[in-house]
Amino acid sequence: PCLTQLCSPIAEKTGKVLGEFCRCYKEQYGVALFNSVRYEIEGNGGPQAQLLHRKVPLEDHVIYSGNLFQYIEENKKWRNRFCVVPHNYGLVLYENKLAYERDLPPRVLVNSAGYKILTSVDQYLELVNSSLPGVTPKSGHSPILKCPTDFPLILWHPYARHYYFCVMTGKEQEKWRAVFQDCVRHCNNGISEDSKVEAPAFTDAVRMYRQSKEQYGTWDMLCGNETQVLSNLVMEELLPELRTTIGPRLKGKAQERQRTWIQISDAVYRMVYEQTKAQYDAAMAKCEQERPQMESTIRTDMDQIITSKEHLASKIRAFVLPKAEVCVRNHVQPYISSILEALMTPTSQGFAEVREVFFKEVTDMNMNIVNEGGLEKLVEYMEKLSHLAFHPVKMQSCYEKMDQLKLEGLQQRFDVSSTSVFKQRAQIHMRQQMDDAVYTFETLLHQELGKLQGKDDLCKSIQRILERVLKKYDYDSSTVRKKFFREALLQITIPFLLKKLAPTCKGELAKFQELIFEDFASFILVENTYEEVVLQSVMKDIMQAVKEAAVQRKHNLYRDSMVMHNSDPNLHLLGEGIPIDWGEEYSGQPEAEPAADKRRRAKQVVSVIQDDEGVLPYKVDAEALLQPGSPELREPEEPDPGVLPSSPDGVEEIREALAKESLGDADDPSGARMPQAVPASPLPRADVPSEARVLHAAPASPTPGAETPSPSAGMACHQSSDKETGEEVAPPGGECSPPQPADTTESGEGVQTEF
Repeated sequence: PCLTQLCSPIAEKTGKVLGEFCRCYKEQYGVALFNSVRYEIEGNGGPQAQLLHRKVPLEDHVIYSGNLFQYIEENKKWRNRFCVVPHNYGLVLYENKLAYERDLPPRVLVNSAGYKILTSVDQYLELVNSSLPGVTPKSGHSPILKCPTDFPLILWHPYARHYYFCVMTGKEQEKWRAVFQDCVRHCNNGISEDSKVEAPAFTDAVRMYRQSKEQYGTWDMLCGNETQVLSNLVMEELLPELRTTIGPRLKGKAQERQRTWIQISDAVYRMVYEQTKAQYDAAMAKCEQERPQMESTIRTDMDQIITSKEHLASKIRAFVLPKAEVCVRNHVQPYISSILEALMTPTSQGFAEVREVFFKEVTDMNMNIVNEGGLEKLVEYMEKLSHLAFHPVKMQSCYEKMDQLKLEGLQQRFDVSSTSVFKQRAQIHMRQQMDDAVYTFETLLHQELGKLQGKDDLCKSIQRILERVLKKYDYDSSTVRKKFFREALLQITIPFLLKKLAPTCKGELAKFQELIFEDFASFILVENTYEEVVLQSVMKDIMQAVKEAAVQRKHNLYRDSMVMHNSDPNLHLLGEGIPIDWGEEYSGQPEAEPAADKRRRAKQVVSVIQDDEGVLPYKVDAEALLQPGSPELREPEEPDPGVLPSSPDGVEEIREALAKESLGDADDPSGARMPQAVPASPLPRADVPSEARVLHAAPASPTPGAETPSPSAGMACHQSSDKETGEEVAPPGGECSPPQPADTTESGEGVQTEF
């Protein structure tokens, strides 16, 4: 009832925040469009990358699948679930493996953007207790969550619902944690960098909006796609007001009030998300509609716009630069080298570990080929190596190096709320560089295979190609790291300078508006030009610091003047060819596999530790499994204890249940068992690009209309797509239902739409 009464104020507050943001976005859109066209005309390319870049890295693959226990809040029971992580890094939870193999709709789909992965109930309780001040369970009272094993995995979000899992061993927990962290890392990076106008316009609009509220510096919740980021922006302002309004009215014990608060926050997040998506989509559509006319003006008047902007910049520079230089000299310059060293050490160790892991994997492969025999083994190993960059467990030693990043006193001095932004960005660069190295290696090796005579030739060729690729990696790694260091230094120092200069400069900027011609006002903004002047005041010192580090060859950085002459002039042409499929090309199978068989044998990047198949302890009638048309969205009612085992609540009961499962495997009537190490995965839809990108993602909790799973046409009804929550689902059967319109509010039948 409290929430119902607050629906109107919530919608009003959301509309107000989004109205201000959309005004910022429209302004930044014109500036970003001008910058994009100017870059296209003038060009400003840096050093050419030596390594090749793979366009579709995870087609026909799943990252991981396996069993784990999930806590179901509706009936307060732990249930076994079969979890699949497809190529777009959504978490997709099925009733059991049999349900997945039979293309039945999943129980839960989760987009993990904005989540934290916790491996301790105490960590979780600490965050829950701090979310609702003044409500803390007394010692001796039951906490909000009890875990039946010592190995929990909890997905915590500041606004959306939480997810509770557990496994039986520490080894499983480590593997699942690495997989979940990879999902979070990927989903957080939800704004496409391929967009040269919309992406910079959006991020600059978010920054300008927050600065208008006196919030400078990095922001931890700039994660997910645009709608998720905006929902976080609204919730950041809305949640404190809700806490003040609703908190005192919550009834019951402390645990019940905490549980109710989490549910209220989640429900509000859903409402905010739906309104945000509609309003932002409308603003984007309006900008896109005006784009052709704006672009025509830019191309026609490019020289005049540039001249006008330079005139404005010269006036602002004369006013701002003396103050900015003093501020830089006194408050920034003395600390640049310290910040750079703090960034360089863990980042360079991480990239060195990437090199070491790549070297070790290729060397081990070469030794195994020597011992075990030729081309057949090569194909087997190359299939595994080709997705090394997306193996969360093998890459974990690289990612962990960034955990050492500490800015110590510098973090308080420069008002950096968290280093997680820099850690995550460096980790994404590591993954990309690993994949580029692997792809270059396999492209060069594939080219050589036709010329080789025997096993000795093959091993020598692998060693020679490895050395070539490592040289290219060292060069590209240096380029990527130097760019990362410069960007990180700017991200740390520019907000600090803007905040310092605001009292003396910001109020005087309005007088410069008259210097902009009205026809060019959409492409030149005083605020942006002012920030560019501030950036120039510190850029020279930053560039110099990075250059000195390279001259001293610190952390294997190369000097800017060092240009690696391209020893493989045709290499980039090779990279444009058809992707290499080692299995299909060298398997000797003359006929194409049926789609169903291919789905069953789809490759999985991470091997399974424990994969319990067949009948799970929480049995469901076989006929019910085959009929997902039931409108029941809740968990199945608890069966009669006299007939089936109840959901285990303790470690011993879970162990007993797992033992029963393994016995049940032998009696599986379906005959659908698969090799343990190769779980099935969905086929990608032919009409959906397979890039590992989460598009218009739903927040982890809301279920807006456009995001509900809907049936799709085709023989394989249940296929993976690049939708926000993992997969597009449909009930099985001979005939698939026609596709639902994009804005439908119909859920896939029988799907418990938890996010």
